[in-house]
Amino acid sequence: MKKAKIYIPNKNPMQSGLGKTDKWILEFETRDPTRNPLMGWESSSDTLTELKLEFSSKELAMNYAKKNNIDFEIIEPNKRKIIKKSYADNFLK
Repeated sequence: MKKAKIYIPNKNPMQSGLGKTDKWILEFETRDPTRNPLMGWESSSDTLTELKLEFSSKELAMNYAKKNNIDFEIIEPNKRKIIKKSYADNFLK
């Protein structure tokens, strides 16, 4: 049986904006990973691991997985802590 995880990807650490962080991704997990004896790379004959499906909501991703008999795990995003302070606070301490 196919197994997948549904999650929201992290934002790019090189940028401060939150663009493209509202999409839910359904990504299949690797089955039977093997190690290449020459280079030491991990590889697999399972081509589903190369597939990432984007959905606009968590419910759509869950419905797709249920419709296609895919076992799934939902990884909820961590809430970001925003500390509001003024520029003057840098000089008051």
